[in-house]
Amino acid sequence: MSEINTRFHTGAPQKLEERFAARASQMLPSEIRSLFAVASRPEIVSLAGGMPNLSALPMDMMASVVNELILTNGAEALQYGSGQGHPKLRELICDVMALEGIRANADDIVVTTGSQQALDLISRIFIDPGDVVLVEAPSYVGALGTFRQYQASVVHVEMDQDGLVPQSLREAITVTRVAGRKIKFLYLIPNYQNPTGVLLPADRRTEILAICREEGIFVVEDNPYGLLGFDRPSPNAMRAEDSENVIYLGSFSKTIASGLRIGWALVPQSLKDKLVIASESSILCPSNFTQLTIANYLTHQPWRDQIASFCEVYKVRRDAMLESLDEYFPKEATWTKPGGGFYVWVNLPPEIDTKAMMPKAIVAKVAYVPGTAFYADGFGSWSMRLSYCHPTPERIREGVKALGHVVHQEMNRRGSALN
Repeated sequence: MSEINTRFHTGAPQKLEERFAARASQMLPSEIRSLFAVASRPEIVSLAGGMPNLSALPMDMMASVVNELILTNGAEALQYGSGQGHPKLRELICDVMALEGIRANADDIVVTTGSQQALDLISRIFIDPGDVVLVEAPSYVGALGTFRQYQASVVHVEMDQDGLVPQSLREAITVTRVAGRKIKFLYLIPNYQNPTGVLLPADRRTEILAICREEGIFVVEDNPYGLLGFDRPSPNAMRAEDSENVIYLGSFSKTIASGLRIGWALVPQSLKDKLVIASESSILCPSNFTQLTIANYLTHQPWRDQIASFCEVYKVRRDAMLESLDEYFPKEATWTKPGGGFYVWVNLPPEIDTKAMMPKAIVAKVAYVPGTAFYADGFGSWSMRLSYCHPTPERIREGVKALGHVVHQEMNRRGSALN
């Protein structure tokens, strides 16, 4: 026995972290999630998180939907389901996407645990270490984290007040390929983008799709906010124009409730089977209970009216934020004026470091997300994302006023230091 012990137990035992796979080094905490412990304190006005505001969702109505489901179909709702997702829900998802011009077959839809899982599965299927993913500058922090975990190299593409700039996309493709690097896909959020809130016009969508087809690059269109336009509908989805070169990601997190954790991917037939296999290996199957809850809701409730109610709630909050920024922020600052969605993107003078300023904002009882969270390369240090979706208009005004005071103080301090 002593010989066996000597043979197999040489030296001190390895620590668990010493056994991590190489890709584990890319699993870093999200700056937004790291803020939650502070931002959730009741005295803090959180302009940081993108949590939907459920005040407009009648809870008695949702209770009746769940009660009816359990009484009439509880055995199925509480059982395992299909790895692709429940057929009834997939049919209804087609009706939802039709509002943005998409004509789809339910068999091309894979239901996922939020659209974040769909993004993870697509990354797992397509990305090899070192592959390039093109993304907007700035872009959704959850996507950047996913791409990083699969050891992709993110190349940012310039945006302006109308979203991704087509000429900048052409230039990014050329520069990347001259460097001998392989581009896998373009990831973008065309509607009320996270974090900037900007809306990509229809003509740019067409041009971007044409560029990607010419260059042999497919598009991942992430669209959680498309139905949350305040004054007019968003343009048709990019998937409505190109069914072969666009993978479309949708979610009920913003239009019903994020806690249900149901999203979907609409994919070309050539990808569907592989996506289902990847999903099954990850979660076996999405929750039948939450899928059928949503299916019953879409079947029996006035869901279009409910989305309109959400839009009214968010529009009032958007207006409160824009009015407060006008009143309390310095004239040197600029910001987007979103026509929908959850977010305003603020640019301060370049000498202001919004990440370094965060502790002072917390002391002033307000939280935001520093701009660097939305870049893979540390850019955006003078920017910040402000979210208006969850606080009341009164709290938004209170928070922006406090934050404006902090910004003024920081600018005065920087000015004195330079003099």
